[in-house]
Amino acid sequence: MIPEIKAYEEKMTKTINVLTNEYASIRAGRANPAILDRIMVDYYGTPTRINQLASISVSEARILVIQPYDKSVLKAIEKAIQASDLGINPSNDGAVVRVPFPQLTEERRKELCKSIRKQGEDAKVAIRSIRRDANDKLKAMKKNSEITEDDQKAAEQKVQKMTDRFCEEIDKISANKEKEIMEV
Repeated sequence: MIPEIKAYEEKMTKTINVLTNEYASIRAGRANPAILDRIMVDYYGTPTRINQLASISVSEARILVIQPYDKSVLKAIEKAIQASDLGINPSNDGAVVRVPFPQLTEERRKELCKSIRKQGEDAKVAIRSIRRDANDKLKAMKKNSEITEDDQKAAEQKVQKMTDRFCEEIDKISANKEKEIMEV
């Protein structure tokens, strides 16, 4: 077993984790605190994530409640959410920020599904790129007589099986997210 293959498997696993995190930030008409993970708030001149400034909870199926630890940051949180590309409009009652999530339209659901497919394809491209890097490394090792040709072929087959497994996993994750988005 060539130890470098393990490193390439870890890279592929990281690609899956990144995709999963991207999918978590796509809203499906339900309130999900992960949607706010990418939003940064200007907190005393420092860009800070909302979840570091406040506790975020789901009060109802379609309403997020953001309760800041420091009340002076309420307006900044509200402005940051409005300025984001989420298309949601928060309301501030002086103590907490409520973020209602409207029902998704059929057209918006289809747009989100296209986006999900594209992100899935991008992840597969990243996986294939990792495979190419692994195969290039194996060819270089063969050229430098570090491994035999049989070892190279066996390792390339392992890398290919690993690539196929991760691509199937991406397909499953994407299909599940699309199904979640299309649920009414």
